[in-house]
Amino acid sequence: MLPVPRKYFLTAASAEGNTPLTAFDRALLAGRIGNINLVRVSSILPPGAQYCSELVIPEGALVPVAYGYMISDVRGELISAAVGVGVGLNSFGVIMEFAGRCSQAEARNKIKEMLSESFAARQIELVDIKIAAVEHRVEKIGCALAAVPMWY
Repeated sequence: MLPVPRKYFLTAASAEGNTPLTAFDRALLAGRIGNINLVRVSSILPPGAQYCSELVIPEGALVPVAYGYMISDVRGELISAAVGVGVGLNSFGVIMEFAGRCSQAEARNKIKEMLSESFAARQIELVDIKIAAVEHRVEKIGCALAAVPMWY
């Protein structure tokens, strides 16, 4: 059994590349998570996890990460990605991810709506929201990425 993550941060970044994969890789690097192994997880933040904006994760570590991203090769297209963490009163947290062909503001609003809906469905009072979002105007091949890495 894996230990329960105790720290997390939110990140959002964008980048260009010569291929979709290198655009994604460069967005990971810009978001401070390019040198770790992402283990994609669904959207629950463990109880007691603490937000740490300056968290440094060792290179090569296997890290649970909830993330969303959009890659486009349409010159001039506006793409965005956002993540949000909502925390309930005396409860666990819920993470929502979004990526689309829209503005950063639209992505942030979508995250707020999804967090509100998810807490209402659980009948838990939502007491805190943190959001990270980014938008990117594609030049050649662009990637917008938002993520919540969790560490022990």
